Amino acid sequence: MTNYLLLIISISLAVAGQLLMKKGMVLFGSFPASQFLVKIIPMFLNPYVFFGFTCFGLSSLFWLVVLSRLPLSFVYPMVSIAYVIVAFASVIFFKEHVSLIRWMGIGIIILGVFFISRS
Repeated sequence: MTNYLLLIISISLAVAGQLLMKKGMVLFGSFPASQFLVKIIPMFLNPYVFFGFTCFGLSSLFWLVVLSRLPLSFVYPMVSIAYVIVAFASVIFFKEHVSLIRWMGIGIIILGVFFISRS
């Protein structure tokens, strides 16, 4: 049970990291890729981006513990549940539109995670 809790924590931190980084970049605004090096320090000074990366880093640490305890062929597909959670959260927090074809793909991911969890 502890192993699965660690997996859930790792996935949750990764999701939180994505959502925080998105919020930070919404506030920061878009810019051309050619300005990336000029914008990198101000981006990281944005608290949402900073804490998003912090969550991502913590997620990686928990992931290493998970990898040491469970088969990669089982846990790596489970990470795809993060795609599902991020899609739902994007609709709720960022008012993003998710097309029917994307919802169908999300349904397939959920079905795949279900099958893998049964193995």
